[in-house]
Amino acid sequence: MSAATVAAHHSSDHPSANLSAHHGSAPPTATDPALVRRAVKAAALGNAMEWFDFGVYSYIAVTLGKVFFPSGSPTAQLLSTFGAFAAAFLVRPLGGVVFGPLGDRVGRQKVLALTMIMMAAGTFAIGLIPSYATIGVWAPVLLLVARLVQGFSTGGEYAGASTFIAEYAPDKRRGFLGSWLEFGTLAGYIGGAGLVTLMTALLSDGDLMSWGWRIPFLIAGPMGVIGLYLRMRLEETPAFAAELEKAETARPKVPLREMVTGQWRALLLCVGLVLVFNVTDYMLLSYMPSYLTSELEYDETHGLLVVLAVMALMMVVQPFAGALTDRVGRRPVIAAGCAGFLLLSVPALLLIRQGSLAAVGLGLAALGLLLVCFTASMPSALPALFPTRVRYGSLSIGFNVSVSLFGGTTPLVVTALIGATGNMMMPAYYMMAAAVVGGAAVWYMTESAGRPLPGSPPSR
Repeated sequence: MSAATVAAHHSSDHPSANLSAHHGSAPPTATDPALVRRAVKAAALGNAMEWFDFGVYSYIAVTLGKVFFPSGSPTAQLLSTFGAFAAAFLVRPLGGVVFGPLGDRVGRQKVLALTMIMMAAGTFAIGLIPSYATIGVWAPVLLLVARLVQGFSTGGEYAGASTFIAEYAPDKRRGFLGSWLEFGTLAGYIGGAGLVTLMTALLSDGDLMSWGWRIPFLIAGPMGVIGLYLRMRLEETPAFAAELEKAETARPKVPLREMVTGQWRALLLCVGLVLVFNVTDYMLLSYMPSYLTSELEYDETHGLLVVLAVMALMMVVQPFAGALTDRVGRRPVIAAGCAGFLLLSVPALLLIRQGSLAAVGLGLAALGLLLVCFTASMPSALPALFPTRVRYGSLSIGFNVSVSLFGGTTPLVVTALIGATGNMMMPAYYMMAAAVVGGAAVWYMTESAGRPLPGSPPSR
């Protein structure tokens, strides 16, 4: 691929405006199927590890509250635990500001290897922290530090992984291949949550409190080594290699200002899309297990199993939905998800609140299948908002600002809203509000399915 194939998208704050310039003006880039498969596997494994931690943390939140935040009130314990969960999201934008521009300068592969090391180390460290009963206030302090390390590293993870897959994938299969990133999310979450469910069923409360809760976090060590090995074997993406060639001997260095003010329109769209994606994602995958147990007094093991079954259903549907976005486009699929959450959030939550296994399963399945509209579309839609030169940096900033403000705080905000109002329907109203914002973003975004990425020639 020559430098001439990288078109002049750098001057435009709306990269999709120049998409047509690539059609017919540059020879298509032939992708190596073996390299593409390796890139997808390595990127998806990192996402799987990130969400393995989230699955463990969400499903074991009640136990962690007792270990690190002893208090007479179960609600106060849960709020404290989710507070530590949310704190990691406050540093994610900082991680995005550091790792994103670094990925645009030194390469996607190197930064993704670094974020893998930090994620594994932060999760592994949680499993080593003594309890509050042993070291007092230092226990929650160390938990917070470990969560901050995790949050900082994940600031560069999703944007980098989705960028990596998008820049390797052929134009006509980007949706399908990108959907495997969120397949990794679901696999990691099911792995983490399933392990906690198994331990909850097999261990006594005393054993779970004293040592059992550490096991899932300690597993992150070997997982991180495997993920690092896979990522170190990857080659840099063709799109970034072309940027290096264009810059000749100097590596491309883009001012942070250009990543923000130069991409303001795309950034606003990114924030809106990520908002609806992550509010609904964290509501279903992170908050619902605790909602079933603490707010609805649902049987803990059965509640966990129902959510796991819904996630398994989502995994089955995920690749097919990704392929669908390649055929009909990203916009119609995302719009369908927004409309679904707007219309069905209240009925789904009413079903869940009935408490019977069938009603809970049906309500959660409805929300899960609507969520697939986002998980199958976003890994390919979001990188297409930005040109190659600033893709990793701008996407990291937009994605992490939105996740930090709206996604990761979802469990904390909804728990607090229910506590303040006594209204158990707050989760539904929160998802509906997010759907309105997401719908507005879809209205203004440009379709990217089947088209070259901004700043790159056609790819087949």
